[in-house]
Amino acid sequence: MKQFAALLDRLILTPSRNAKLQLMRDYFGRTPDPDRGLAVAAMTGDLDIRNVKPAMLRALIEERMDSVLFGYSYDYVGDMAETISLVWPSKRDNEIDLSLGETVKSLQEVSRAGAPKLVEDLLNQLDTDARWALLKLITGGLRIGVSARLVKQALADFGNRPVNEIEELWHGLEVPYLSLFAWLEGKGEKPISDLRAPFRPVMLAHALEENDHTKIQPGDFAAEWKWDGIRVQAACDGEERRLYSRTGDDISNAFPDVLDTLHFDATIDGELLVRPVDGAPGDVGSFGDLQQRLNRKTVSKKMLSTHPAFIRAYDVLALEGEDLRALPFSERRKRLEGMIDKQDNERIDISSIIAFADFGELANLRENPPHPVIEGLMLKRWDGPYLPGRPKGYWFKWKKDPYIIDAVLMYAQRGHGKRSSFYSDYTFGVWKEDVGELVPVGKAYFGFTDEELKQIDKYVRDNTVDRFGPVRAVRAEEDHGLVLEVAFEGLNRSTRHKSGVAMRFPRISRLRWDKPPREADKLSTLETLLS
Repeated sequence: MKQFAALLDRLILTPSRNAKLQLMRDYFGRTPDPDRGLAVAAMTGDLDIRNVKPAMLRALIEERMDSVLFGYSYDYVGDMAETISLVWPSKRDNEIDLSLGETVKSLQEVSRAGAPKLVEDLLNQLDTDARWALLKLITGGLRIGVSARLVKQALADFGNRPVNEIEELWHGLEVPYLSLFAWLEGKGEKPISDLRAPFRPVMLAHALEENDHTKIQPGDFAAEWKWDGIRVQAACDGEERRLYSRTGDDISNAFPDVLDTLHFDATIDGELLVRPVDGAPGDVGSFGDLQQRLNRKTVSKKMLSTHPAFIRAYDVLALEGEDLRALPFSERRKRLEGMIDKQDNERIDISSIIAFADFGELANLRENPPHPVIEGLMLKRWDGPYLPGRPKGYWFKWKKDPYIIDAVLMYAQRGHGKRSSFYSDYTFGVWKEDVGELVPVGKAYFGFTDEELKQIDKYVRDNTVDRFGPVRAVRAEEDHGLVLEVAFEGLNRSTRHKSGVAMRFPRISRLRWDKPPREADKLSTLETLLS
């Protein structure tokens, strides 16, 4: 556990992507099976510990510590696992170092009734760092700045293999990935996945830069609308049907209304959208509507009825057993059109190809799209193959310029991980004219530098007017307050917010120390964007 704890700790404190990859590669090289595979499963969210629940941890610590004092400690530290690991009574004469494999085996085999005693014994035997790692395993929220994709990249680097090979195998592998590591180390054959309807690594686009404009000619590039949904891959092989996110997560259970209607032998790349309940075929709901369906393990019958989902297909990667990815986009598009024409299914349609005579016409279309859920254009070379990753020169995304407003900081909350000592999550508002008060319109926790974070944190501490648990209310008046320039991609109506609006992807673009709060934007300015 000490080695695993050291890895997690160093990953949290290492900002560089390349340095994180090196840390993981080194760990894989010096750590035996099954520990390294279990570490991979923990970092990718694939480690299953069913009978030990986070709520049990709080009960255990409150048997040893006043609940109010623990609440204050948790508020200050900002992370439950770290707080418990620090305040748990040490019994140094009993400390031992258990392997990650031994620890996980005991956690997976214990009954729900026996879980509290097991966790208590483990916490008594481990030192502070190992206790923290144990608690992270139990809670499942590592928050170490490492995505599942980055772990797969580290595995690919470790074995000197393309990451797309790892991704195509992934869903057919079993924890602790013994066959995978044997192959990566040259001690075994490449694992053969017998998984039906597998995930195929997606192709991504580069942002269109000014020096790329002259490349975009109608004979060379196809243009499509960039819809504001989520990228998905629908894979069907006989009765086996799966829906994947762009990173390869299986999200099938959250969208049974889509999956149950797919009857083809193919793998489709497209955008997952929702349709207004009374909308006509082809109509699209807002991203706010789609959010109601996201991040759910199960979905209610009411939600299926009020927020029906569908796929707008962009590409076909495999069809009736044939891998089409090496074919040019023009040929794949013909195959896709033929396949969709055969479908009698309101849950799948095809993305339209937009005709344009020159770049000027394309620029005008980008600024004046026919639907509010369109966030720009996708431009794809007609002769381009479907390549995993982000190859240069084939696909471009040309999003609309973000909206910019000036808002006033109203509330601040502590961050997590390396930001747990700083107030780094900010709620901001604009003026509601008829009552002369600020109403919250969004929340953001990125877009500023580390130095600016320190400046805002000091401002929050110096200007706190009230506390609500881990949240501080900040002084915000017409002549006293911090104005934040906020960029965002779009706006939706929202009954959950007092202002009646909700922002899409808000981020802090600039600190306006020079601007008095009374000059911040008004709610009516935002409301005009909804009309």
